[in-house]
Amino acid sequence: MKHRGGKGAMGSGGVVKHLVLARFKEEATPEALDQLIRRYAGLVDAVPSMKAFQWGTDVTVLDTHEGFTHVFESTFESAEGVQEYIAHPSHVEFVDEFLALAEKMLIMDYKPAAAN
Repeated sequence: MKHRGGKGAMGSGGVVKHLVLARFKEEATPEALDQLIRRYAGLVDAVPSMKAFQWGTDVTVLDTHEGFTHVFESTFESAEGVQEYIAHPSHVEFVDEFLALAEKMLIMDYKPAAAN
């Protein structure tokens, strides 16, 4: 998975959320997806910079999801933490499994901000 914008783009301090939206191949079985999601969640224990993981499936009422069916959100304490995660051997190995099942992905890192 390629990521644009390094430390300079996000700055280093503060929580960073890593979002992955995915559409999986038709041949991806429910069992294979379940195993993949369990492996993804297990990265929290394998990668020290990954502090939390949540996921869900699309429940959008309007037809605005563009075919994406799953969203995965990982939390890191900093932009450097995201970079450590990307380079970590457990993540690198997981990416191969993810890409084998994914048809399309959208990845975005952001710093949560208040509306005021």
